Amino acid sequence: MTSGLFRRSILLAAVLAVFSATAPSPARADHCTDIANQLKQIEGLKVGITAANIIYLSHPMAKEMSLGCPNRKYSNELYVKGYKRKPKADFAAFVAGAAAIVFTVPKDELLKGVSSCLSRMGIFRGDDVSIRYRRLNMNCTRTRQDAAIAISRGIDE
Repeated sequence: MTSGLFRRSILLAAVLAVFSATAPSPARADHCTDIANQLKQIEGLKVGITAANIIYLSHPMAKEMSLGCPNRKYSNELYVKGYKRKPKADFAAFVAGAAAIVFTVPKDELLKGVSSCLSRMGIFRGDDVSIRYRRLNMNCTRTRQDAAIAISRGIDE
């Protein structure tokens, strides 16, 4: 009689294990979408559409702005293009604040890196400058009308 009770309890445990394994798990948002929603705390920033693993953002200080989601080359990338060829300090502060949210690095340290990258563009170093700061790759470019910065972290870092 005890062996019948033992068999039923094993059968019940097996059935519960099968149901728990096949039960639907709660829906989880994409990590990149979570970061974009955290960026909403910046005043005036709006999250746009997502296309080809890139979330397009908009802000009054940026002509173009996007958040690149993880792929084979980088874990995250923030791209911001300003309206002026020589961006002001408030543009650098805005980019540093957004990058601090994306890469979880203190804003004051990122402000040093962003300012350094933007200020190096000129006659001696050219209009395309790449630096590495706090395990982040920063690439600053400028044209006749505007300047842009792309900040990314490699996939292996």
